[in-house]
Amino acid sequence: MLIHPQFNPVALDLTGLGLPIQVHWYGITYLVAFGLFLWLANLRVRQPWYANAGWTRRDTEDLLFFGVMGVVLGGRLGYVLFYKPEYYLQHPLEVLAVWKGGMAFHGGLLGVVVAMALFAHLRKRSFWQVTDLIAPCVPTGLASGRVGNFINGELWGRAADPSLPWAMVFPQAQDGVARHPSQVYQFLLEGMLLFAVLWWFGKKERPLGQVSALFLLGYGATRFVAEYFREPDGFLGLGALGLSRGQWLCVPMLVAGAALWWWSARRAKVQA
Repeated sequence: MLIHPQFNPVALDLTGLGLPIQVHWYGITYLVAFGLFLWLANLRVRQPWYANAGWTRRDTEDLLFFGVMGVVLGGRLGYVLFYKPEYYLQHPLEVLAVWKGGMAFHGGLLGVVVAMALFAHLRKRSFWQVTDLIAPCVPTGLASGRVGNFINGELWGRAADPSLPWAMVFPQAQDGVARHPSQVYQFLLEGMLLFAVLWWFGKKERPLGQVSALFLLGYGATRFVAEYFREPDGFLGLGALGLSRGQWLCVPMLVAGAALWWWSARRAKVQA
């Protein structure tokens, strides 16, 4: 079995030069995620159905700004409300202490939904056209975030058979147990696999809302599967039916994705 390499989480440290600057790998993965989003979104707006609708590079830059705000605010509030509401109710000022960690994807998703709704309203565009545009550009950012999790040796997996060739001991767990490198699983599933499927699907003009629906279904399914290999948060454990909090949060995504796909297909049939 393997041992986690114990990377230094600080990529650049200038404190030795008298400068109060430390650049963490996790922060770099966020920058990579935003850069990949901008690059891919610029490719998307060149597709005829978006170009003919007046989408430009300037729009993608504005989308990135709105998206970043949604990810940061929604991700933090989602963690507070979904994972530790009792703690933050007793320590409300710590909600602002983002440097201590604590972000939730499902909260970030809701934050992005609100941000995209605001963008669509201000630009007088269809909300589903906006989300269809950005959906294939999101998974690479998720993949980048999982790289950051692996570098930090956090969010490790559940116990694995030590004979599994890629089973890994995470010293941060302080138990010497061979575990699934669930960060790698999530990188491959909700990151690269979901990106490949959405990018392929989005290469053709699809009925309004269908690309967004596929994102909800695809992420909900891949995250649900990956959670079987990821160690649940110690303060939560497993919930009803032996499912983790992450899996339960995927259920409404799957339901919403199925409903949106049905609505999209029905709308396209009526308009045909």
